[in-house]
Amino acid sequence: MTRRLVLATTNAAKVAELQELLDASGVAVEVVARPADLVVVEDAPDFVGNARRKAVAVAAATGEWSLADDSGLEVDALGGAPGVRSARFSGPDATDRSNVELLLVRLDAAGARAPADRVGWFRCAIVVAPPPGSEPSEAELVAEGSVQGRILEQPRGTGGFGYDPVFVPDEGDGRTFAEMTSSEKHQLSHRGRALRALLPGLAEVI
Repeated sequence: MTRRLVLATTNAAKVAELQELLDASGVAVEVVARPADLVVVEDAPDFVGNARRKAVAVAAATGEWSLADDSGLEVDALGGAPGVRSARFSGPDATDRSNVELLLVRLDAAGARAPADRVGWFRCAIVVAPPPGSEPSEAELVAEGSVQGRILEQPRGTGGFGYDPVFVPDEGDGRTFAEMTSSEKHQLSHRGRALRALLPGLAEVI
């Protein structure tokens, strides 16, 4: 039997990416987007806190198991920004393009032009929350993943989403995440690492 996980996002790219990661793991889980009218305030100070708030809210609203991830980019030269504000870095109407453009402007203003000055980290926290009334043994699951890289001065590639076109992982071959196939990206990405860390616990409860 395939168990459903309601994903605490309406981002179609993120839904597809998580489904691909789960399919590759062999765990029979179908990921579906949360109800479009459900609003969750993401005001926790860290990725785990935001992921937990989303997972718990969606599980309560749907009565189903919920998986929430909160992820973002932390850039050393910007004091860890954009961090938990990665998706809204350029304002309430932010787009991937406007966020990337602002990131590059901020790095330039900070004088971070050499590759060694443009170090960044993609970080991801995933929380799986059980529906209300679950047995005590069915506690929430938490996992984290990260990947270090550098920020380019210009975007490259058309795949992925978010800051992928300007992020070159240190463990890669010089390509940005946006230049990789989805399977190549999953092997290195923060989200892929967090989900792989989560799988042993997920296989027990799903």
